[in-house]
Amino acid sequence: MSATKEENRKGSSGWRESFWNPQTHELLGRTASSWGLILLFYFVFYLFLAGMFVLTMYMLLLTLDDYKPTWQDRLVTPGMMIRPKGDQLEIRFSVSETESWDGLVQNLNTFLSPYNDSYQVQTNDNCPPDQFFIQEDSGEVRNNPKRSCQFNRTMLEDCSGISDRFYGYSSGQPCVLIKLNRVIGMLPGKDAQSPFVSCGAKRYRVGNDEWNEDSDKIGTLLYFPPNGSFNLMYYPYYGKKAQVNYTQPLVAVKFLNVSLNTDVNVECKINSNTLSEGGERDKFAGRVSFKLRVNSQ
Repeated sequence: MSATKEENRKGSSGWRESFWNPQTHELLGRTASSWGLILLFYFVFYLFLAGMFVLTMYMLLLTLDDYKPTWQDRLVTPGMMIRPKGDQLEIRFSVSETESWDGLVQNLNTFLSPYNDSYQVQTNDNCPPDQFFIQEDSGEVRNNPKRSCQFNRTMLEDCSGISDRFYGYSSGQPCVLIKLNRVIGMLPGKDAQSPFVSCGAKRYRVGNDEWNEDSDKIGTLLYFPPNGSFNLMYYPYYGKKAQVNYTQPLVAVKFLNVSLNTDVNVECKINSNTLSEGGERDKFAGRVSFKLRVNSQ
């Protein structure tokens, strides 16, 4: 029994000495000077790593431009989008049910509020059409903020929400607004030929090897501004910070006699002598597809 107690005392004493040895003054097997050296090493090591990180970030920030990306990996053709944008790019409403299209009208009103003529006259320039509005920097002096050209709401005519405050939704002749995504420095045309939008029936698959399109349902289309063009004077775009008052040009499409009570698959695309047609890998490159359904009841 006494031998067992002695062994327990030695084991307990050995554990305590491994943590703190009063004879050699070692803590966890190291003296104070040894702990000081290892802590100093790790302090210098991590201080060096922090310094390298700060230096790397500083050098990276020196290469960045506050007004445009240093490196710009962009699509060959920018994407397009519509307004009002319904669920999953579907616009559905009933002519006789005001509540079915009231939200669409409110969406367009909100979207077009910066395009009011009075606001455009105050903030933007009246530019000469059919030519690029290029604003170069003068040497080391930045030409910022850069000016922007007016895009007045009245240019959308029947789809401006002024002559018809319901944008045709109350009469079954809806207006759809189309915009081309912004790309810094893009010049989407040459030889004074502005890019323009064309809409038509979209081909869609109905079987393994069978395709269909709604060309007999889409009816007559009107474009505003005339020819559905994005005038060259709105390009190039210099970025949100450099061109703070930039107003993105729009094209409005009015469906005059679309077939009622049926789904109509529509595709709108950009036509330009400098922008290539988008491929199947990116369905929004230079085009946008949406489904339109106008119910009579």
